[in-house]
Amino acid sequence: MRAEFPDFRLGTVLATSFTATLTERQGEPVERIPVPQRLVDWLAVAGLAVDSCTPAQLDLARELRESVHAAATAAATGAPLPASAVQVLNDRSTAGRAAAVLTPGGERHWHLASASVEDALSVIAADAIGILSGERDGKLALCASPTCRAAFFDTSQSRTRKWCDMNTCGNRQKKARFHAKQRKGPASAE
Repeated sequence: MRAEFPDFRLGTVLATSFTATLTERQGEPVERIPVPQRLVDWLAVAGLAVDSCTPAQLDLARELRESVHAAATAAATGAPLPASAVQVLNDRSTAGRAAAVLTPGGERHWHLASASVEDALSVIAADAIGILSGERDGKLALCASPTCRAAFFDTSQSRTRKWCDMNTCGNRQKKARFHAKQRKGPASAE
């Protein structure tokens, strides 16, 4: 990865990890796939290696990312799924040619028919559809960080996770609470 780009925030769920290619949505947004090659890099890390990416394909990817985020946010808050987001998810899901394959170790991997961005986006869209339709065990939630508000898929046993990522948003919030207590501490001890 190039040093001039922010690091990827990878999770264990493909669709919501993809939405994390734009972070700090309620603060100063951080775009983690600003150029086509960066999308190629992210897809490779996600196990969906493609040969190349055009600016038009990057636009398709961002449209899918925002549609997944809009639908996941609606689902997490109990609102109806936006029709435009559902349409983009369905369009991207059916546009690609990918197949699930089983490895000798018993893991599912994706085989992209042509190693195209469209094939990779169809896998991401299918993953989002599986989450939004309730096929997967877990709960969609929004990060408790007031600047982040990322959608994430909570698979914890209690389904009460508060942060999209404990190592970023969770630690930042804990650190802020600690410093606030430190500032109050000496004055209240007297």
